[in-house]
Amino acid sequence: MPSLKEIKGRIASVNSTRKITSAMKMVASSKLHHAQVAIQNMLPYETMLEHILRSFLAAEAEAQTVYDQERPVHRVALVVFSSNSSLCGGFNANIIKMMQRTVDAYTNELGKGSVEVYPIGRKVAEKARKLGYDVQGDYAQLVDHPNVHECIQIAMELSRKFANGEVDRVELIYHHFKSAGSQVLTNKQFLPIDLEGELERDHERDLTTTIVTKKAQDYLKKRRRGQQKAAAPGEPTPLHDNFIVEPDMNTVLSLLLPKLAHLMLYTALLDSVASEHAARMVAMQTATDNADELLRQLNLQYNKSRQQAITSELLDIVGGSVNN
Repeated sequence: MPSLKEIKGRIASVNSTRKITSAMKMVASSKLHHAQVAIQNMLPYETMLEHILRSFLAAEAEAQTVYDQERPVHRVALVVFSSNSSLCGGFNANIIKMMQRTVDAYTNELGKGSVEVYPIGRKVAEKARKLGYDVQGDYAQLVDHPNVHECIQIAMELSRKFANGEVDRVELIYHHFKSAGSQVLTNKQFLPIDLEGELERDHERDLTTTIVTKKAQDYLKKRRRGQQKAAAPGEPTPLHDNFIVEPDMNTVLSLLLPKLAHLMLYTALLDSVASEHAARMVAMQTATDNADELLRQLNLQYNKSRQQAITSELLDIVGGSVNN
């Protein structure tokens, strides 16, 4: 049985660790709030652009550009999003596993050297280089400081390669942020742009809270859906607006589709950053709860050992007095 001094040392050590995990949880919660605000500020532009594209598709379904045309796949580019630091649960491990599965699948189908990786995040960049993948560039700074201009540059480079035939498909691998307690691992086709799939993708988000318990999330979703149903009757919504397109549909789409590509990449970055902070907040909250439970057990063990030591001393005193 450990001595009282050893137990006191363990209690002090666990207390120090608990202070660190609790502080990291609060920092992650604050950063998650800022990430949610960034997504919320971007959503109106995303909604309007998709509304315009939906209207154009309804007006002229045959309009096509080079960015939405399928062709035989010979080379693939993967844009993989991770974090720069650890202590966020299985966030990075899940991303790396999906990247490895995707690369292995394309390597078996197309041959070795058919996949190039654009790592956005230090963890995935280190792993991709260690595995010997064809790594293109270093974009770790984007994770700490999301920047729409750098995302546009990456999207333009990928669009140029796709238009020139250097790559035949581009995919995004990231965590889609739905709420503070739910992040969905996603593999989405970036180029050629799947307009129908993009317009029908899951838009449900909870950007109003950092509560991670399932009960609280379910309550908020039910209340929000009830409010939406109550406001729906008597508000007719047109299927699409009546646009006069100048100079022609293909020219306008050739400008709008690259903008959609830039938006998709920036949205994936914001999703990944918010998911990282949410995962770290949950991981640090779990670590803090585990530290509390360990402290409870150590304090109980310390009190038992202390009581046992006092009892032994009393027995020694009583035994000595009897002998005298």
